[in-house]
Amino acid sequence: MRAVIAILNWNGQELLERFLPNVVRYAEGHPILIIDNASSDGSKDFVQESYPQVEWVQLEENHGYAGGYNRGLKHRDEDVAILLNSDVEVTEGWLSPILKAMEDDPDLVAVQPKILDLQRPEYFEYAGAAGGFMDRLNYPYCRGRLFETLEKDEGQYDTPIDVHWATGACLFFRIQEFYALGGLDEDLFAHMEEIDLCWRARRRGKRVMCIPASKVYHLGGGTLSGYRPFKSFLNFKNSLIIFLKNDRSGSTYSRLFLRMFMDNLSIVRFLFQFRGRHAFAVLKAHFFFYASLPKTLKKRKELGTAHAPLAETSVVMEYFGRGKRAFNELHASLRSSVIE
Repeated sequence: MRAVIAILNWNGQELLERFLPNVVRYAEGHPILIIDNASSDGSKDFVQESYPQVEWVQLEENHGYAGGYNRGLKHRDEDVAILLNSDVEVTEGWLSPILKAMEDDPDLVAVQPKILDLQRPEYFEYAGAAGGFMDRLNYPYCRGRLFETLEKDEGQYDTPIDVHWATGACLFFRIQEFYALGGLDEDLFAHMEEIDLCWRARRRGKRVMCIPASKVYHLGGGTLSGYRPFKSFLNFKNSLIIFLKNDRSGSTYSRLFLRMFMDNLSIVRFLFQFRGRHAFAVLKAHFFFYASLPKTLKKRKELGTAHAPLAETSVVMEYFGRGKRAFNELHASLRSSVIE
C-alpha cells in the first residue's frame, strides 16, 4: 500500500529542523511532502538544502489546516495520505501496523496511532491520545484524555478500537475517500476538521480506528498555543457547526440548544478563572455560528439523512458531576464500539 507523508508548515523552520529528520529516517520509502502555508521564515531553504528528496508545495497564502491540506493533496495517486503535524516525533516502525490494517480492510478509511506527550513520554497527549470519541452533546474526549486530565500510559489502551474520530495530528486517510468526501471543510479553518471528516466518513458506512501498535510523540501547541483565546473561539464555533451539519439523531435541535446552554456555563467558568478573553471567545463563537447558519443548513441538507451515532450519555456529567477522571471509569455507553 502506497502512502504519502504530508506535513503542513507555517513558519515552522525550528520544528522542521527538530522533527523532520526522524520522518525521513523512518519513511520506509514513502514520499514526504511539505505543504507550505505562505511562510516567511527560512523553512523552504532549510528543507531544500538539507532534504532535497522531500517534495515542496508552495501556497500563496495561509489557508489554514483544512485549506492547506485540500490544496496540497490535489492530484496525488497514492492510496493513503498521512496528515502529520510538524511537531510530531515519529518512531521506528510507525507506518507498518496501520498501513497493513488499511490494506486488509477496504472499509477502514481513517486511522491514528497512539499519541504520547513528547514532554512527558509516559503520558498520553491531549490531541487524540488513544482514539477520539464524542458524547451526546458533541463534546470530544479520548481514551487516555478527558478534558484537561491526561492518563499515564500503562498499556491499558493498547488494543485496536473503532472510534468516532482520529486525530489530525497524525491522521492516516484513504486518498480516494478524502476526495469523495470533498476533503476537509475549509469553513472551519482550523481545529476539529478531522472530527468532521471522520464523522462524514462514518456516515458513509466507513470505519475509523486507533491502532496503538503504532506510536508517535506529539509536542503539542507547536503552531497554535493551547492558551490562546483564538483556539477557544475555533473549538466552540466549530463544535456547533459540525454538530448541526452531521447529527441525524432525531433530536438534533434539542441537543444543540442544551449544548449552547452548557457553553454559557463555560463562559461563567472562564470568568471565575479570570480568563475574560476566553469568555468573550465563546460569545464570539456563538455569534459566528448564528451567522453561518444558512451555509451550515445547506451542507446538512446536501449530506442527506445517513446517521452515524455518537455516545448516548454525557461525558460532562461523568467528569464534572461524578468525578470520573479515566476513560475506563466512564459509563459503558461512553466506552462502547461505535460500529454497530
